[in-house]
Amino acid sequence: MRDVYVAGIGITSFTRLEYPLAEIAAFPSMLAMQDSGLTDIEQVYVANMGGPRVNHQTALASAVVDSLSLTPAGAAAIENGPASGSAAIKEGFLAVASGMHDIVLVTGAERMREVNNLEATDFIATLTHPLAEYIYGVTLPSHAAMFTRLYMEQYGVTERHLAMVSVKNQNNAMLNEFAHLHQPITIEGILDSPEAMTNNPYIAEPLRFFDACPVSDGGAAVILVSEKVAKSIDRPLIKLAGIGQATDSHAVHERENPTDLLAVRRAAELSFGMAGLEPSDVDVAELHDAFTILEIAESEEVGFFPKGEGHIALEKGETALDGRLPINPSGGLKGKGHPVGATGVGQAHEIVHQLRGEAGERQVADAKVGFTCNFGGFGNNVICLTFVRED
Repeated sequence: MRDVYVAGIGITSFTRLEYPLAEIAAFPSMLAMQDSGLTDIEQVYVANMGGPRVNHQTALASAVVDSLSLTPAGAAAIENGPASGSAAIKEGFLAVASGMHDIVLVTGAERMREVNNLEATDFIATLTHPLAEYIYGVTLPSHAAMFTRLYMEQYGVTERHLAMVSVKNQNNAMLNEFAHLHQPITIEGILDSPEAMTNNPYIAEPLRFFDACPVSDGGAAVILVSEKVAKSIDRPLIKLAGIGQATDSHAVHERENPTDLLAVRRAAELSFGMAGLEPSDVDVAELHDAFTILEIAESEEVGFFPKGEGHIALEKGETALDGRLPINPSGGLKGKGHPVGATGVGQAHEIVHQLRGEAGERQVADAKVGFTCNFGGFGNNVICLTFVRED
């Protein structure tokens, strides 16, 4: 296979956007083309989960290509639940690595706030097992709550640890102009004060309001190119060095140990193996923290910390912006937002931003290796990406 590089990136604000879905996908694509100076796109992959159901929009990829005046470029839509973004990046990678294309645009977009929060929760819940889970009212918050309770019992995680993740990531988001939440929070305000239960009520015990990501609109894009193209333009060389994807049983209750996220573990192993690196080589990471417990659990499964010790590393400040291994400097899903089809591409955008040294106040010092984990379903389809800056 040929080496594949990220030549351009673009992103919208992750918030409420009053634009058609195709435009939400097209705008960051235009920014990525401007960033790279490349307009001769050969293939476009568009990541999206809810267009047909929430926005009454099908054939989204064709609409995006036409919006960008990129015809006759090839176009395809990719749907893989909340991991749609990284799945589209994987397809773009394969198109370039195989030699089929030299310049590929990958964009992800979602317009989720067109419906209310209850409808959005139901829409996301359709990714659960239709006969064993969804028909009984299982939602992603309920899955996460049960997972959290088990994690607390097995490893000593507490509500304070969850609040520490929330405070860290939401305050990181304060440094990100594209983030959904620009509201500073403290442990005192969301956990310890007399007003905490009002400010931060339970949504699915033991998870509270600030333990969950917001419902967001937004889009993000990357342009993937061959080594020859990458070296012909005046941009830092950021190599997409490793990709890993793995699955687990669809119904969570069928897993031998529901607190073992085996697809996360396997996807990370494959990604690091392909890149020829170890978890200890990573300088900055974006982990899929749709619920605060997931950052802790994923940090263990990908190999950053031993099983059951992610919350201890959090306590020590190792995952803070100035820590040994900053996790979610963008604010993560918790602070930056979670427009599901765009999330994986948004994670890649942040890592490339960091490896280029362009992240401003949230810049991780001398970051050379970055990593993303995009968590599909409730851990039943996971994609991990490893990026390397070549000096």
